[in-house]
Amino acid sequence: MLGSFIIVFREMLEAALIVGIVSAATRGIPGRGRWISGGLLAGLMGAALVAGSAERLTNLADGMGQELFNAGVLGLAVLMLAWHNIWMAQHGAELAARVRQVGTSIRDGSRECSILMLVVGLAVLREGSETVLFLYGVAISGSGSTMSLLVGGLLGAAAGAGVGALLYAGLLRIPLRWFFAATSTLVLLLAAGMASQAAHHLIQADLLPALIEPLWNTSAWLPEASPLGVLLHSLIGYEARPAGLQVLFYLGTLGLILAAMKWSRPSRKLSHPQSQGAAA
Repeated sequence: MLGSFIIVFREMLEAALIVGIVSAATRGIPGRGRWISGGLLAGLMGAALVAGSAERLTNLADGMGQELFNAGVLGLAVLMLAWHNIWMAQHGAELAARVRQVGTSIRDGSRECSILMLVVGLAVLREGSETVLFLYGVAISGSGSTMSLLVGGLLGAAAGAGVGALLYAGLLRIPLRWFFAATSTLVLLLAAGMASQAAHHLIQADLLPALIEPLWNTSAWLPEASPLGVLLHSLIGYEARPAGLQVLFYLGTLGLILAAMKWSRPSRKLSHPQSQGAAA
């Protein structure tokens, strides 16, 4: 029971945090509920398909099919989250005005929601498929009865969803002048953490070198299995024993997205003359 609780709690927490951050970050975008619900449904259907073909998937690429699948899903999610932050850099002021004045429209809002639907779908797909595969491994190991496995899984799912809901509620209480900066920062850290996890899967598949493994070891101070470690792993990609390549992927993703956000942000110098002309 404890094993299934921990497994489902961790996977549900990661998915719930991503959904919560995405939901908060799209505050004010028309129709976001339909897109996020669609992403959840698509992700659950995809996870069911992966569960049905788990053995075949694992046996692909000399037994590294699951690692390659996870790396691919994480890579796509990183690209989608990067797109979101770049879009927010372009339209953040317009979106803030939409929150204050209901009824105005946001240019390209539907495209932004469709991108974030993919993020939600990929998150649920990855975490859902991993949950099924982990629980299958626990079941065949004979570590507990089917009932204890089910009860532990349900309790873990409820606990993970509850923490995600608390994060979402907390984000909505942030004053509007800081809200979009806070959500953009969380999305940025999510993307960097996912890039680091993708590197981890590619290292396990022997497709990339680890460089230095581990680069550091903080497991004595903050174990990944601890409640705080699990939360930080889900939010910012914390690992107690990361490989050197993972840290490079993490920092490289942070740098590239920040540079793209700065480049795409509307110039104040360009908008200043227009405001002066309007005032004249």
